Amino acid sequence: MIRITPDLTIDEAELSFHATTSQGPGGQHVNRSRTRIVLRFDVGASPSLSDSQRARIREKLGSRIQADGVLQLSSQKHRSQWRNREAAIARLVTLLAEALAPEVPRRATRPTRASKQRRLEEKRRQGSRKRERRRPAGDD
Repeated sequence: MIRITPDLTIDEAELSFHATTSQGPGGQHVNRSRTRIVLRFDVGASPSLSDSQRARIREKLGSRIQADGVLQLSSQKHRSQWRNREAAIARLVTLLAEALAPEVPRRATRPTRASKQRRLEEKRRQGSRKRERRRPAGDD
């Protein structure tokens, strides 16, 4: 079982892994060894997710989810297939946890008096710089 959030775990059987040849480091046998891992997770058919969780994941990760509802990640950082598999699972956990995290409402704030003064002073300084760059009046 893979823990995503304190109240959500996903069975590892729901994930499918496929190994392909990697483009990363590897020495002489880099073109022969299949160390790149492609992880596939079917968001639409996962029994671990509730309907609200599924909708939230689709909303937040919509650009990463394919038309058939499958989230696909790949990892080729490491030379070993096992380490790439672990890296792909870690990325999946991070993506899903961030997508399911509740949004904190923005609290409206106002700029302080000092920040307004700094902004206006910087505008004055920038304006004087530009004025000094101009060609003097009367020189043609």
